[in-house]
Amino acid sequence: MSFKTLRYILIQALILVSVAGTFGQTKDSLPSDSSKLKTKLSFVARMQQFAEKSAKSSIDDFEGDKAAIAQNRILEEIKKKIQKAKSFLKNGVDTLDTKAKLISLNEDFTIAKDGVLTNKGSSQTFRNLTTTSKILTELLNKANASKAKLDLYQSEVNRFRYDLDSLLSQRDLFKFSSDSATLSKFMGQLVVAAYEVNPVDSSLKKENNSIQGMLNQVNLQVFKIETGLEEIERYKQDIARNTFYRDFDNIWGKVAFYRPFSEILNQAQAKGLLTLVFYLQNNIGKLAILLLIISAAFIYLRSLKSIYEANKLTTDNYEGQRVLRYPFWSALLISVSLFQFMFFSPPFILSVIFWLISSLSLTMIFRGFITKYWMNVWLLMAVFFIISALDNLILQASRTERWLMLALSLTGSIVGLMVLLKGRKEELREKLILIAIGLMVFLELASSITNIFGRYNLSKALLISGFLDVVVAILFLWTIRLINEGLFLAFNVYTKQDPKLFYLNFEKVGKKVPVAFYLLLIFGWIILFGRNFAGFEYASAPFRDFFARERTIGDYSFTINSLLLFILIMGISVATSKIVSFFASDKHQVQDDKSKNALQSVGSWLLLIRIGILSLGLFLAVAAAGIPVDRITIVLGALGVGIGFGLQALVNNLVSGLIIAFEKPVNVGDIIEIDGQGGTMKSIGFRSSVISTWDGADVIMPNGDLLNSHLINWSMGGSKRRTLLSIGVAYDSNLEKVKEILTQTLDGNPNVIKTPPPSVNYEQFGNSSIDIKVFFWTKHFREATQTKSELIIAINDAFKSADIKIPYPQQDITIYKNEDFDKRK
Repeated sequence: MSFKTLRYILIQALILVSVAGTFGQTKDSLPSDSSKLKTKLSFVARMQQFAEKSAKSSIDDFEGDKAAIAQNRILEEIKKKIQKAKSFLKNGVDTLDTKAKLISLNEDFTIAKDGVLTNKGSSQTFRNLTTTSKILTELLNKANASKAKLDLYQSEVNRFRYDLDSLLSQRDLFKFSSDSATLSKFMGQLVVAAYEVNPVDSSLKKENNSIQGMLNQVNLQVFKIETGLEEIERYKQDIARNTFYRDFDNIWGKVAFYRPFSEILNQAQAKGLLTLVFYLQNNIGKLAILLLIISAAFIYLRSLKSIYEANKLTTDNYEGQRVLRYPFWSALLISVSLFQFMFFSPPFILSVIFWLISSLSLTMIFRGFITKYWMNVWLLMAVFFIISALDNLILQASRTERWLMLALSLTGSIVGLMVLLKGRKEELREKLILIAIGLMVFLELASSITNIFGRYNLSKALLISGFLDVVVAILFLWTIRLINEGLFLAFNVYTKQDPKLFYLNFEKVGKKVPVAFYLLLIFGWIILFGRNFAGFEYASAPFRDFFARERTIGDYSFTINSLLLFILIMGISVATSKIVSFFASDKHQVQDDKSKNALQSVGSWLLLIRIGILSLGLFLAVAAAGIPVDRITIVLGALGVGIGFGLQALVNNLVSGLIIAFEKPVNVGDIIEIDGQGGTMKSIGFRSSVISTWDGADVIMPNGDLLNSHLINWSMGGSKRRTLLSIGVAYDSNLEKVKEILTQTLDGNPNVIKTPPPSVNYEQFGNSSIDIKVFFWTKHFREATQTKSELIIAINDAFKSADIKIPYPQQDITIYKNEDFDKRK
């Protein structure tokens, strides 16, 4: 109800009330006639009509006001939605980029299906199927990613259209006012809204049709890839089941399908590079970790070599110390040989790159160490392996390749037999290599026979496995030997371990690599050997399923792989933090002042560096294991309860450690003094710090106590120290001469610095002497005591030469007789 209507009703009511009062001013004794009664009834009827009319008017006004508010709100929401839709369309999917990705996807699919789905030949090869399967799996992942992106974008487009249609269909928008002026204004607003909505709606429709067209192409591509993978899987199963069955005719038989050998090489090159690029894109983090491990191993071995050279512990020609003579090649060989197992299901070309790097490293280590005969044998085996590896990169069979395979396998067999029968076995340092060579001869002979009689897939697997068996066996045996050397040499140097700082206790490990390590490497050799055979993938499937199967505890799901990955990442981060601690506190090397200052600078930031490494490791471990964040918050909540009940001291020490790390009231290597006891700050840890006292003991002090103590830091002031020397001379001494002698003595000592200059002050007349206080500064805190001792000797000699007495403390006692005492009274 409007204020005007309310005022109008009040005025009308007052008029009616006054009229009613006028009619009521009659005497009660006079009888009322019929005209007065009629007038009274007419007044009541008019009042009722007026009330009904006013109520209806008020309701109409209320509904009109409510409709106007709703209409304004709807129009405002329409404007906002239009602006959001325009912004969304402007920053939406780059259709040109998406089309380019689809074209690239189709080109890669064309490359992948060559030789498997097209140009099939008379039989499939296991290497071609495996490589194609890896490429198609990656293409399927990319296609599904593009599909998911397009689906999300299309759903957003449809949501905008739905929201606009929903707003334009609301009933309040079509409640028109009875007032013509208001209605005209509202109709103008509707026209403007329709004018703004129409182009946006058209753009949304056009975008939806465009996205749907691209989605159709992506869906078709996904269907083709999935169909191709299913067909490849059937081929692989057939080859695995029919391993010993004939693939082609005998080597001298008729050629059923001919394709130029140059085309086969081009196809192998294209597919090999494609698998390598895809795999490296997905495992760039592991490559970075590998580089870090190689760098850390090289720095450690170079540090060990510096210690041996500084202490003149190296032998002639580094006999038994090959790991020290070539620290870079040794670090490269050990790191690559071990870390290659962290690359799960790598393409064969990447494995070949790893093996070539390891072989080159071992060749450099062999120089001048093994005899010329066995060096030639190693180089020959490496060449055989490289040729067989290049042949294994050829994916489609051909008669030309079969003849090359036969020649290579027969040559390898003959060379292996000659080495076994006429080789200089007495010069061989690792006798186990003979077993590997014998296995190679057997495998290469089997490869020749199966190749001749058309078992191509089996023949090729035996060919690469034979040479790979020898090379990998030698690489692994020397990896163990170099690790053994490194541990033994480190054991000889680090005889006194610091468990708080050092990451590996050699006394516990011993002088040899544990037997379990040999078993692990043998297991790794079996994996590398078995990957070449078609049935290995199906034989290892139960083990992969065991580790990859999802398990549930409560609401949390996990796999064995995720748990092992969590433990591995945390173990690496803890080991890395320990390694940093070790190198920051390595006292075995001979260092100049510059190197010591650099180490102290690193040591002062050591706690923050270790916290950063562990925090990053924890974050990566949680992310890799897929642990939900809400579970972490529950653990943190429980930890908060534990802190409230009984871990206050621990948390206090941890927080104090962080405060020390950030504020740096003391750094590693500083000379400090606490409660009268001096020492050197050795390390600052998470909970406690280590102080090496002058007595040779290590004091472990909680960080909370260290922060709350009255700590004197001599290093913070430049390590200078002022020292007081108190002297007393006889009363009959020449004080000017005394001062001159003291000044000359102070100037003559090289440890007494000239700025600030020393000071000689006469303090007081003592009981037996005139007391003198000598103040002087030394360059370093540790020189103060020795300098004071030297000055005492020099001053004593100078005083004796000048006949200046240093009196003993004395007291005169006078004894009086009784009469003399009475006289004094």
